[in-house]
Amino acid sequence: MPETWLDLPEDTGFGLGNLPYGVFSGPGRDGRRIGVAIGDQVLDLTAAADGTDFAALLRAGVLNPVMAAGRPVWREVRETITGWLTDEAHRERVTANLVPLAEVGLHLPFEVADYVDFYSSEQHALNANRIFRPRSRDEVPRNWRSLPVGYHGRAGTVVVSGTPVRRPHGLRSDGDEVAFGPSARLDFEAEVGFVVGTPSEPGEPVAVAGYAEHVFGVCLVNDWSARDIQSWESAPLGPFLGKSFLTSVSPWVVPLDALAHASVVPPRQEPEPMAYLREPGAGLDLALEVRLNGHLLSSPPFATQYWTAAQQLAHLTVNGASLRTGDLYASGTVSGPERGQWGSLLELSWNGTEPVELAGGTRTFLEDGDEVTITATAPGPDGTRIGFGGVTGRVGL
Repeated sequence: MPETWLDLPEDTGFGLGNLPYGVFSGPGRDGRRIGVAIGDQVLDLTAAADGTDFAALLRAGVLNPVMAAGRPVWREVRETITGWLTDEAHRERVTANLVPLAEVGLHLPFEVADYVDFYSSEQHALNANRIFRPRSRDEVPRNWRSLPVGYHGRAGTVVVSGTPVRRPHGLRSDGDEVAFGPSARLDFEAEVGFVVGTPSEPGEPVAVAGYAEHVFGVCLVNDWSARDIQSWESAPLGPFLGKSFLTSVSPWVVPLDALAHASVVPPRQEPEPMAYLREPGAGLDLALEVRLNGHLLSSPPFATQYWTAAQQLAHLTVNGASLRTGDLYASGTVSGPERGQWGSLLELSWNGTEPVELAGGTRTFLEDGDEVTITATAPGPDGTRIGFGGVTGRVGL
């Protein structure tokens, strides 16, 4: 891979092999701008792209226009930026449009069209079944291995990292009594999100092989959950108010082309899936970390996900549902086989029965003032690591 003339911090996750997209504002810049993170700076693409064929796509203050333009344009933009950063003939264009990352405000990078959350970690499904159905110790729900289980969330409550988390109110059961009030079992879910760029036509399913033509990039997701509200309302139907109050996403979207070195063979699927899911596509070797008030709580490995992102996309559209630019679908809680790899407090505290030890005390579920941060890295070119930044939320009243 070519080297950049730009002086980057050692071991940065935002190197030349990454170039994640985001939306920022200030200092000294008018309105919201499209940017690319490079080292500890942001390259203002809205300004730097003047005179290029794709300049107009970068003036909307959100990524949707460039995402809708399709894979050939995504590659053209990425190759152009790489050329600017490796050929000193473009030094003036770049340096005039670099802004320190520490001095900008970051915003939701794209307008969310629809939001779907899946349930694709076998270990998470096993843990949940063991917690709520103790007699089925080594089983997942009957349908779980035949399709990627999922539910529709609310696009309007997807927010950028740093947005305060208000404790939701709802109905919950306490023995024989049903009460209304704030959730007492607020939880995080460490997830990975996939952002749709190219739309599809209604009635035309997207095959597994079409994944890379439709998915623009990858981000981190915390799908906050009110376990007590969710438990009471999920009999017999699925998640609703216990999940729809807030979903946080990281401000940087890592392009699929940046993750070529993170491709891995996914786990073997038994029984063999239906024909439309039979070729799973590649998994991703992402290493997640979850911190609660700065304490490393868990390190979930994304490579263990049973259903791949390509299979999730195929299942999402197999009934003829169309894709729209800005659709977000998430992996579901990422949990590995070891206790230190579980991606929620539901699992880590075993539904509140085994408090988690922290430096300043213990937790079963989240308390007011708690701050959760999820980060991730992936293998990059030449032994580098691709960084995703982080998604953070602090719980309030």
